[in-house]
Amino acid sequence: MTTFRPTLSAFQAFVLSLAIIAPTLAMAFNVPLAAQAAGRAAPLAFLVGGAAMALIGLSFVAFSRRIASAGSAASYVSAVLGDRLGFLAGWGLLLAYLAFLASATALVGGFLSVALAHLGFDHPRLWLVLAFLGGLGVIGLGGREIRLATTVMLVIEAVAVLAIVALAVVILSQVPLDAAPLRPDPERGLSGLGYGMVFAVLSLAGFEGAATVAEETRDPHRAIPLAILGSLATATLLYGLVSYAQVLGYGLDRIEELARDPAPLDTLAIRYVSRGYGIFLDTAAGISSLACALGTAAAAARVLYALGLRGIGSGFARLDPAHGVPARALRFVGGLTLIFLVGFGAWTSPRAFSEAFATVATLALILVYMGVGLAQAVLAARTKAWGWCAVGLGGSLMLGWPLFNSLYPLPGWPGPLWPLVVLAWMAIGAALLRFHPALARKSLERA
Repeated sequence: MTTFRPTLSAFQAFVLSLAIIAPTLAMAFNVPLAAQAAGRAAPLAFLVGGAAMALIGLSFVAFSRRIASAGSAASYVSAVLGDRLGFLAGWGLLLAYLAFLASATALVGGFLSVALAHLGFDHPRLWLVLAFLGGLGVIGLGGREIRLATTVMLVIEAVAVLAIVALAVVILSQVPLDAAPLRPDPERGLSGLGYGMVFAVLSLAGFEGAATVAEETRDPHRAIPLAILGSLATATLLYGLVSYAQVLGYGLDRIEELARDPAPLDTLAIRYVSRGYGIFLDTAAGISSLACALGTAAAAARVLYALGLRGIGSGFARLDPAHGVPARALRFVGGLTLIFLVGFGAWTSPRAFSEAFATVATLALILVYMGVGLAQAVLAARTKAWGWCAVGLGGSLMLGWPLFNSLYPLPGWPGPLWPLVVLAWMAIGAALLRFHPALARKSLERA
């Protein structure tokens, strides 16, 4: 039987997590979404959200020191709360990665079409063509050895992040600094800040991606914790800096403009640097979206592989003998993304498409993260490690805040649909368990 090849270093695992987090994509797309909810306190939402995710990250670290499995959260929850809940954690994680993959692939076309529009190439469906080509690229590259994919991700993300940080420094050197973005917005209050945290979680989601390649990493019990904590810390600091620069760059009295702008970095680059720099940033964000899609596809395929070992589909539990990757699972998740693009993309904009899928992914991931935090708390309580117990409980409780604020006050249409999609998906998972109890069996692990 073909097995995973432990070829990745701790740094390469870090690169995979950072690529799934996609700081360039988040800084270009998610800051307006956070501003819609939290107003000028968007930077505060990112920092508070980062603190909550750090607690959950520590729970992942605690588990990854004991368990090295492509199943990631599913294996962690299974080890403490039982195999049935473990299967549901893996089922929810699969939805999150599938939705993130669709969201990132759409933004490949979205950002690149904005860049081409500046050059005179403009068509309402150009983004869909570019996104479809990006999806094909993900299937082609993702089927190769994982080391090649991580190298591509590193080069893409490094160039794009440096370009955005340079823009933030230019903005902050030209505007008066103000502490207002670090306090709750008076008009939106704590509920707005809580809802803004949903998009902070969205922006940091994927930090656990390194755990899905634990079986492909050398010394995983040391490398995976370093990758998880390193990617979380790096992304949180970047988001705090860049979102602060964007809020001040637009002006505290023009937050609604930031909230409505589909390409805020493009607007700010043209305002503070040059039109050419704006085109460069749009291109960088589009290519970064491709890196995010590549990393997310790799994680989704490995979660599907782990579920395949449980019996969800024996074909998914096979590795390509030439490259040592779950190629069939990757082609399936990539093909599903192309179906989503064709089925839904023709009826909407890249921003609306991506926002819808990203919201579904975030809500599913919050549930999974809370499950891992609770499992860590239970495990720590059994051994009377009360400090670790507090970490697990604290992370789960903090994530309960944005989850509640995503439901109440009721968001505008079609926002109320997305929690229902997640609930329906989890209900399907529960039904599968009901009629096929064997799905609850543990997947194979390399501890």
